[in-house]
Amino acid sequence: METPDGAGRTVIRSAPSLMTVHVLVIDDDARLFEVLNSYLVQNGMRSSHASTGLAGLSALESGSFDAVLLDVMMPGLDGLAVLKKIREKSRLPVIMLTAKGDETDRVVGLELGADDYLGKPFSPRELLARLRAVLRRTELDPSKEHLHVGGVSLDVGARQVTVAGKIADLTGVEFDLLLALMRRAGRVVPRSSLLEHAGRGDVTVSDRTVDVHISHLRKKLLDEPPRLIKTVRGVGYVMAKGSE
Repeated sequence: METPDGAGRTVIRSAPSLMTVHVLVIDDDARLFEVLNSYLVQNGMRSSHASTGLAGLSALESGSFDAVLLDVMMPGLDGLAVLKKIREKSRLPVIMLTAKGDETDRVVGLELGADDYLGKPFSPRELLARLRAVLRRTELDPSKEHLHVGGVSLDVGARQVTVAGKIADLTGVEFDLLLALMRRAGRVVPRSSLLEHAGRGDVTVSDRTVDVHISHLRKKLLDEPPRLIKTVRGVGYVMAKGSE
């Protein structure tokens, strides 16, 4: 959001946290997605659609999402198979959707790591309430969050980064960009939304701005040639997982 400051200059301010929530809906029912998308947008979220399990997994590899709404009954790769593959790589919040009342599907889904389960038909209002509850439950306590990738360690509470045991002198923007990437390790973060995910709506957004910050960050992380923060040409950046 752009607002004038006291000197008449334009300042880009970050939106409330819910505005950054991006939900992936994996469901072969296009009409259902239209209803959900309209309701989520009205409530400050945004959503993307994948009509098959394979398309959903592909979207997760190439984009950055905060939660998944996953239909159980889909042609080809069903929701339980998709959930299993998601859990092999991340703890991304997942709410299962199903038209069946079969308790077995519900139990299996929860055992595979689903965060919640909602039977069709359901009201968008109930879905939103469950989605918000899941996001609250899975939200990390920043004061206790420590992230580690390769030889880089990040202490969120202390806002401190160490590389091979030595403290790295990062600017505020560099720290926030690194935090956004490390929290999404293994997932591609589009260049156009990286600053948003970093909570830095105060920084003038341009592709060049992001590239310059990433270049400086790589130098300070001794990541040359890039091993930890990899460029996905034409899309954005991805933080390697583990010791990749």
